[in-house]
Amino acid sequence: MTHTMKNLVISLLFLCSIGIASAQVPKMQNVLYGAAYYQEYMPSDRLAEDLKLMKESGMSVVRLGESTWSLFEPREGEFEFAWMDRIIDGLHANGIKVILGTPTYSIPAWLWHKHPEVLVNYEKGGKAYYGIRQNMDITNPTFLFYSERIIRKMMEHYAKHPAIIGFQVDNETTSYNVNNYDFHISFVDYLKKKFGTTEKLNKIWGLNYWGMTINGWDELPEKDGVTNTAYKLEWERFKRKTVADYLTWQANIVGEYRRPDQFITHCFMPAVQDIDQVESSKKLDVLAVNVYHGSQDNLTGDEIAFSGDFFRSVKMKNYLITETNAQTTGWDSKSQMPPYEGQLRMNVYAHMGSGANMVEYWHWHSLHYGQETYWKGVLSHDLQPNRAYAEYSKTAHELQKFGSKLVNLKITNKVAILFSHDANAALNVMPFKNGSNTYRSDLVGQFHKVLFRNNVGVDFIFPENAKLENYDLVIIPALYIASDELLNKISNYIENGGHVIMQFKSGFCDENSMVRPMLAPGPLRKACGFYYQEFTNFKELKLKDNPFKVDEASNKVYDWGEYLIPETAKPLAYYDHQYFGKYPAITINNFGKGTLLYEGTGVSDMIQEKLILQEMGRAGIKTVDQNLHWPLVTKSGVNDSGKKVHYYYNYASQKSKLVYPYKAGLELTSGKTVASGSALEIGPWDVLIVEEN
Repeated sequence: MTHTMKNLVISLLFLCSIGIASAQVPKMQNVLYGAAYYQEYMPSDRLAEDLKLMKESGMSVVRLGESTWSLFEPREGEFEFAWMDRIIDGLHANGIKVILGTPTYSIPAWLWHKHPEVLVNYEKGGKAYYGIRQNMDITNPTFLFYSERIIRKMMEHYAKHPAIIGFQVDNETTSYNVNNYDFHISFVDYLKKKFGTTEKLNKIWGLNYWGMTINGWDELPEKDGVTNTAYKLEWERFKRKTVADYLTWQANIVGEYRRPDQFITHCFMPAVQDIDQVESSKKLDVLAVNVYHGSQDNLTGDEIAFSGDFFRSVKMKNYLITETNAQTTGWDSKSQMPPYEGQLRMNVYAHMGSGANMVEYWHWHSLHYGQETYWKGVLSHDLQPNRAYAEYSKTAHELQKFGSKLVNLKITNKVAILFSHDANAALNVMPFKNGSNTYRSDLVGQFHKVLFRNNVGVDFIFPENAKLENYDLVIIPALYIASDELLNKISNYIENGGHVIMQFKSGFCDENSMVRPMLAPGPLRKACGFYYQEFTNFKELKLKDNPFKVDEASNKVYDWGEYLIPETAKPLAYYDHQYFGKYPAITINNFGKGTLLYEGTGVSDMIQEKLILQEMGRAGIKTVDQNLHWPLVTKSGVNDSGKKVHYYYNYASQKSKLVYPYKAGLELTSGKTVASGSALEIGPWDVLIVEEN
């Protein structure tokens, strides 16, 4: 077969990835705790010393190999594995499990030099250069050809190694904002399949505007310069599909070789939104996520909880942490903030309280050169045991004692947040305020933060497969893009007894980013109990008469206001403004057996807290956990023995007290019994874990 034909075959396989069933990977027997390890980055050979320190620390797992294609294949077609064999064999001899990555997110120099066409072209004429990772077009046939070859060579060599428990496909994959010409051609083919004819596309996208109708697919403009909002929305969908196809393609290759007891995973980033996590994970046995967060006084737990709740919800099962803070982070030395005593340990249990079955650091040792010199590992640059190593070791030995009581935690929640990638993309195209990712950070992020800080367990649900009926309260951030089918599904949920908190802009556009030619909020009008025709931007306003009895600084709303005209809805708050004051800012409507609370504006954290707790009371789902408030945080679930486990965290530098409200049990970290109703003291940046009897 010629090189060109091979490229075509690889491309077809990529675009038409056929399914390979997931293996029935055995349940984990204990929590895995470890770090990524790069002996190949060391200034000298110290494998024996590292293995000794790892074993003594209680380490149980190491991640390897995801960024070293250049050593596995130093020259085209020449494969070398002995250097990695020595590392994996050494880990196995010391009882440490291995997760091996496919090394495709960082291409070797010879590949770029021979085939510069594999590099990404960005929008507006930008282009990628060699010298950094993730600089390639993941749809390029040449890149796919060489990627498949190295993956198959590695799997042939390593799949049967007894140390390897799982494989990570690629690393932190996104579309890398690809805008190559062949990517555009693939986009056109995608549009042909979805819309059929250019006449239909002209109609749905409104291309008559500014006279942009096309009479053939070859007339579709490239992304640069495009202003059409429907085009931009579909482009983002296609980028998400591309990532899902790519990860599925890799998972299928690995799936041909892996043993039934080995899992396939991928490490996602929680802040990246050009990924459809649901589609991307269909051929993955377990999801992994790389979570980085604040430390010292900036450690809040928000990022840990958000990432855990989101990725647990994608497959509704436990997940892995493949990277998180060890000491400091940063691509320079401007923000070096090593954790306070206790924070590293508490963070491990914070991940587990959200459903993590593994916590790994990036990485074992700090690098002595390169961009991430100051992204420090468990060991510092001196490579000697230190404060972080001591805390790591303490945690690892605790998990050896009672981690089996914490693994596979089953978490059941009555509250869900509906997360829409389409709404996120469309609001980035047509923002309602300055800043980027306002949907993810300001809207979804605020809802989740308020829930977390009031100790309300929450799942995420997604428009494609949302099972609203599984929850008593569903929170819907600005659902700017939605089909009639989805909006009717929400209305039916409310009518049948569900409770909803919904945010402004919901229902405004259909699934093709077309504003509905009807009174807003379109199909939601009856469920909302109002309509509106106007809206306004503003910086901030007060609410009249402080209806939620918050402090003066919190009695404010922000950014956006809809001129709501109630029909059956009851106003809960009005703007304190000469002209806007006749329109309610927040309403509630009884619809069928349920209710819909609507926020026609952005509200402060304190008002959001009042509204959420109010609606939880209405739904009858408040618990004793809401008697605690951040910086005291609690999470709970059921372990493999069918016993309830309760975590208590103190996100503060002062000790605190709480009353334990559940059945008597054993506090695992101290080994002391705990009676129901007893007073517990929790130290600064500490955790208590009670397993009920």
